Amino acid sequence: MFEVIAFIIFSVLTISMFSITVLTNNALYALSSLAAGMIFISAFFFLLNADFLGAVQIVVYTGAVMALYAFGMMFFDSLSEVKEKIKNPRLVFLLSGMIALIVVIVLIAPIIGQNIEAEYPIHPEYGNSADVGLILFTKYLIAFELAAIMLLVAMVGGIVLAGKKMNESYSEMKEEEIDEKIRLDEASSKDVK
Repeated sequence: MFEVIAFIIFSVLTISMFSITVLTNNALYALSSLAAGMIFISAFFFLLNADFLGAVQIVVYTGAVMALYAFGMMFFDSLSEVKEKIKNPRLVFLLSGMIALIVVIVLIAPIIGQNIEAEYPIHPEYGNSADVGLILFTKYLIAFELAAIMLLVAMVGGIVLAGKKMNESYSEMKEEEIDEKIRLDEASSKDVK
């Protein structure tokens, strides 16, 4: 019964985080919710008693999203003012607190209640990490290497594209030039709207 409740809660949280990623206009909110969604995906591995895969999900994918977050922070204009448009901050605070409480209850419930057995138990001699390594580097070796090459090409392409757009630096400008640039950017954004 616990697995079903936890699965439903983590499914709703994962879908809501990825919905925020797709539907928001703020790139930093999108990256934050993408990282949260990756962490909630790792909860499915922990529910299945695949602790190694859950930890790898958190370290690898969430770490990659945080690297993307760092690139996003570098490329966004940090000098422009960010205006929040939260219509009801008390409701947001209440919902966030309730979600955090539900996640804590779901994570503590197995400790308080019964022990849950996995359908495929952990190997007593070497655990499940050796099984993952054997399958990954034998049956799925070519797919693993192709994914690594694709990620490398995407990273190099992102760096090249970002380098082309950075033709002026705020650190090399004088204060008057920065103020003028901000005014021009605000004027052009008002014209677009």
